[in-house]
Amino acid sequence: MSYNALRKGRFSQPGQDYFLTLVTRRRQPVFQDFQMARLLIREMRRLESEQRLLWQAWVVMPDHLHGLISLEQCTLPENIRLLKGRSSRAINAFRQEKGSLWQPAYYDHALRKEEDREAIARYIVANPLRGGLVNSLKDYPHWDSIWLE
Repeated sequence: MSYNALRKGRFSQPGQDYFLTLVTRRRQPVFQDFQMARLLIREMRRLESEQRLLWQAWVVMPDHLHGLISLEQCTLPENIRLLKGRSSRAINAFRQEKGSLWQPAYYDHALRKEEDREAIARYIVANPLRGGLVNSLKDYPHWDSIWLE
């Protein structure tokens, strides 16, 4: 079954919270480079400043992004398209390269009201610890959460 066939019948609505995972093409560790990670984060914050979504929690790993968002404007696919497109253009311009940065698909889970957002945020930001990238989250620079400091 194709990716587009899987998405048929799904809809997104303002106010809905989503757990997201976006993966780089061929799982290339693009975001091991500090500057590349910061370019992605700049585009993430741009979507928030445009009041399209609210990032409740996120972590940029070497080859993927996990996030917990609350949708404010536009559809989820539109926001993902903007994030992938803008970050690809910024990173490709910086590296003087062309081509796709991201895998075409992404994972999303619409949260139910009873799901614990803070627990999901803790799971998201603990990824660098589970991945063995750092021994303490304070040593990892590419994460944020409205609940954690």
